[in-house]
Amino acid sequence: MSPKPMSPKPMGADPLSPDAAGRTPGEDDMTSTGASSIQLPHGALAVIVVRDGRLPVGADDTVAEAGGSAILVGSGTEQGANELSAAHHIWFAEAGPGLRPARLAEALAPLLARCSLVVMPASPDGRDLAPRVAALLDRPLIARAVSAELRADGSDGASSGGVRAVVARLDDRVLVPIETDGPTVVTLAPTGRATGHGAVTTVERVALAERHPDRNGDGDPEVMAVLEPDVLTMDLADATRVVGGGAGLVAGLDDHQATEVFDRLIRVAGVLGASAGATRVATDAGWTGYERQIGTTGVTIDPELYVALGISGATQHVGGLGAPRHIVSVNTDSSSPMTAMADLGLVTDARAFLAELAGRLATGATEAPRTEEKMKPL
Repeated sequence: MSPKPMSPKPMGADPLSPDAAGRTPGEDDMTSTGASSIQLPHGALAVIVVRDGRLPVGADDTVAEAGGSAILVGSGTEQGANELSAAHHIWFAEAGPGLRPARLAEALAPLLARCSLVVMPASPDGRDLAPRVAALLDRPLIARAVSAELRADGSDGASSGGVRAVVARLDDRVLVPIETDGPTVVTLAPTGRATGHGAVTTVERVALAERHPDRNGDGDPEVMAVLEPDVLTMDLADATRVVGGGAGLVAGLDDHQATEVFDRLIRVAGVLGASAGATRVATDAGWTGYERQIGTTGVTIDPELYVALGISGATQHVGGLGAPRHIVSVNTDSSSPMTAMADLGLVTDARAFLAELAGRLATGATEAPRTEEKMKPL
């Protein structure tokens, strides 16, 4: 069952407030369900924040952990609903462009009050929204768990209303179990466990509750405009293109020279409209910042395109790749794991390739897509 198309809203309209006729979004002739009549599950439910139809990293993992039930909020939620692969029952609600986490939490709280386990991806938006929802519902928050489930303490397997979760500590070397005695909000780290496609049985559009008329202020800044993120500084988890560098990119160089090569990698990636990433070896050596580390102990990404320069493809690194749509590997080792999993493998010296690429792109450096920062000399 496919959701019905939604009517576009003006950019300046507040999607969580009544319109001129006193109606909240969705209270028209479409197949909407009011906030008071929506039947969300009593058990587990995934809450996914969608940006312009793009799902956050770990969305399918989170929905799978919640047993296939999910509510999508944000912008382009209908498109996002069609992209989920692990869902059985989907509700979606438009909240307009930009994220107003305090207001969104207030609108979601009445809908989530009956759910014993609310799970969100540990994405930037999920980490922003989850503590607000937990505070409004007066529930504990378990941050960045690797698993979460309802406790079944009775002999008949019935849920006790509590939650059992596991969190990873000490660079994921230690797993710590946590149990709560009542309803809980959890943010889930990407695990890659969701596989295949769920048999979606129901897709429903719902309307978010309007704001309480006596509430003065909501803790959200006024949204003046929604700007595209700068690829040079944006969170790697949100990047659609990533160019990564590993130890093979700087083989034989000292630390100062290696740092210069990774600085060049960052600038070249910016010209390509991509964000720069690195392996743990590169960040531990200080050649680039830890915020660029991709892997099970770093950032998990899920881009459309991943270009790996001098990366062998160690398990720790590959574990943070998610499922890139296209992979290009540049490496002198034709049998490396990264080259084996790539759609295109270039068997050549990665550093020489980067230098050649920098030279060819230098004349168009000031025309880098999605960023206005001028290119430094390559």
